[in-house]
Amino acid sequence: MRLLLVFLGMHVIWYVAYLLVHHPMLPSPLEVYQAMGHLGGRDIVLNVGYSLMRIFAGVLLALIIGLLIGLLMGRSPLWNKLLDPVVYLTYPVPKIALLPVVMLFFGLGETSKILMIMLILIFQIIISVRDGVKAIPVSTYDVLTSLGAGPGQKFWHVTLPGALSVILSTIRISLGTAISVLFFTEIYGTEHGMGFFIMDAWLRLDYPQMYAGILLFSLVGFVLFLLVDLLDYRFMKWRK
Repeated sequence: MRLLLVFLGMHVIWYVAYLLVHHPMLPSPLEVYQAMGHLGGRDIVLNVGYSLMRIFAGVLLALIIGLLIGLLMGRSPLWNKLLDPVVYLTYPVPKIALLPVVMLFFGLGETSKILMIMLILIFQIIISVRDGVKAIPVSTYDVLTSLGAGPGQKFWHVTLPGALSVILSTIRISLGTAISVLFFTEIYGTEHGMGFFIMDAWLRLDYPQMYAGILLFSLVGFVLFLLVDLLDYRFMKWRK
């Protein structure tokens, strides 16, 4: 109900702005939804599918690498001392500024787009997982040791749940940034993706279709947020 009220409120503000601006560059909500209805189902599936594929591939790579490094730094003081300076020196670098470098080394294809999303997420995952693992009380492991638990059981029952909490929180926060970067990466070297669709409509001065693309892009982000919340509800019931 709250989501519905906010949704309706945003559309009221949009319609008032449309009346005040009274210019083709800001069409009414009705025009935009009509333009969305005129889009072919194949075009929507193709563009949204390409964007989702790039997001999932980038997030998966960031999770695999970031989780391994974060767990290593969190559980090993030696590796934490060795890798900590590397992380802190490279993390502040604005990742979007690396886009030309990534394009030079990996071309204009899918690889550079996926790598940019990975670069956005990986450092946040590393730091969050490391801090989450280090925050687990040592006594928790001592209890499992006294019960005869091995390293695998300690990881599954203590380390992973402790890391999963911060991983989901980090993904939730970082998804907005990753989707923004995806938009920039999809305006070059491709003919598919929501970023390409929006920019193509803008260049053709087809403003209703441009806004329809923005709404679809927003819907993709909203669905991804819901998926993260679903994972949180499924695997983090002990926090409820």
